[in-house]
Amino acid sequence: MTNICTFFSTKIKDLIPKSDFTEIRLRVGKPLCIKKRGQVLTPNNAYIPTASDINETMERISSHSFYAYETELAQGYITLPGGHRVGVAGQVVVENGIVRTWRYISAINIRIAHSVIGCADAVLPQIKHSGSIYHTMIIAPPGCGKTTLLRDIVRQISNEGITVGLADERSEVAGCYQGVPQNDVGLCTDVIDGCPKDVAMTMLLRSMSPDVIAVDELGGEKDAHAVQTILNAGVKILCTVHGNNTEDIKKNPTLAKLLQAGVFEKFVVLGSGCRVLGVFDH
Repeated sequence: MTNICTFFSTKIKDLIPKSDFTEIRLRVGKPLCIKKRGQVLTPNNAYIPTASDINETMERISSHSFYAYETELAQGYITLPGGHRVGVAGQVVVENGIVRTWRYISAINIRIAHSVIGCADAVLPQIKHSGSIYHTMIIAPPGCGKTTLLRDIVRQISNEGITVGLADERSEVAGCYQGVPQNDVGLCTDVIDGCPKDVAMTMLLRSMSPDVIAVDELGGEKDAHAVQTILNAGVKILCTVHGNNTEDIKKNPTLAKLLQAGVFEKFVVLGSGCRVLGVFDH
């Protein structure tokens, strides 16, 4: 955590606790907020960040070259060494319906990268067969650990010799920094980072000869088309989606079509705290 502290402004870096934490939020005029696994650690008399604190922190995060990170920031985040994610909020500059840059950044959320090694141990025997895996969908509401579970599944099957192509559009699974995964995603995993999911899945299929393609937060029409291309090539698909159960998934017209077509053979449903509520077949 010492390295993380160096990214904060002079007035804030010494306020960051040395103990383990999972999230730090800075908002102009609001108390500094520190969380550990969902629990707020911030005292009542917490420091109130100013616009200067935000600006200095962003200067440090971008290595004093804000322009070099414009493309990444247009997506609302920067990835730090170690895979830590910096999300930003404020006022953007939009041209032709596309975010070009930020006029003002008024809030920063740093999410500490962390892997839960072994969290897939109970799930893996139920989704594996004959040296590979079933076409599998992981379903969970936001914040319930679906990305963490996906990462550990990828790590474990990759270490067993299964070649995995990971389409990591928002750098949340592998946590790439300068193209190199900062999180452990296994020995036989190839990652395309920061690329739209449908494009990345197709590129991995054509260039990296994967046995499995893994993707976080499947959902759009283009994603579904890419999944169909993957199936036609005989490659397995492992994905996550937002929802509480399969009934929620049916409300998404694109995902409903995949369900009706019987694409997915296994469904892993998670509840709060990354609890596995069940593993079901189609």
